[in-house]
Amino acid sequence: MTRRSAALSAARISPDRLLGAVALGFWALLFVWLLVTGRTALYLSSRTAWVVPVGAVILCFALAGRLVSLRTLRPEPITARAAFGTVLIVLPVVSILALPPAALGSFAVARRASLMGAGAFGSSSDAIARGPVTLFDIAGAVRSRDGMRALAQRAGTPVTFVGFVTRSREMPADEFMLTRFLISCCAADALSIQVRVVDAPPGRLSPDDWIRVRGKIFPVGREVIVQASDVTRVPRPERPYLNA
Repeated sequence: MTRRSAALSAARISPDRLLGAVALGFWALLFVWLLVTGRTALYLSSRTAWVVPVGAVILCFALAGRLVSLRTLRPEPITARAAFGTVLIVLPVVSILALPPAALGSFAVARRASLMGAGAFGSSSDAIARGPVTLFDIAGAVRSRDGMRALAQRAGTPVTFVGFVTRSREMPADEFMLTRFLISCCAADALSIQVRVVDAPPGRLSPDDWIRVRGKIFPVGREVIVQASDVTRVPRPERPYLNA
């Protein structure tokens, strides 16, 4: 038997390396799962969605390399620090895989910043003044006086918005807030866009229902109001967030 053969036969699986492979395996599984299920849009904007396929490939190759190197002549034991660190690394993956897939909803609205104090998001005042009025135009209008003045010139313009329902207790039965989140990178930086919908059918909608509203737009002060002519429930869009 050669020295190399003897060394290979004496090598054993290192518990510490195996633990590292488990952590890598969980993250590789997450990226592959997001890619296969098409749920990337629940977490990332379209401009950063490339991270998922690239990450899946890199992590799978890293996992393969880790598995090849599991056997060693000097197996390292698993320390308490390594075990605790692995739990922290794996915990976010387990949370995402275990929880039902859901976009940010009404619960997150009060806990997220609005566009009032945001930076340069949304359409410019020139873009707001022409063409169809979109929620992206609303995002540009509410953060600047020039934007709101441009939007005021469009008072009475027919609009069609898709978003989810949020409402407070003091609102009349025929009013609610249509809300949509705008993201730049991922769901963590989401900012809320809201318009107040009036003349809606009372008692038919619940918080977090996704709806399509058709009506006319009327900016009032720093608020944007839509006088509804039609309110229809719709499925949650495949891409629930608008991209900055």
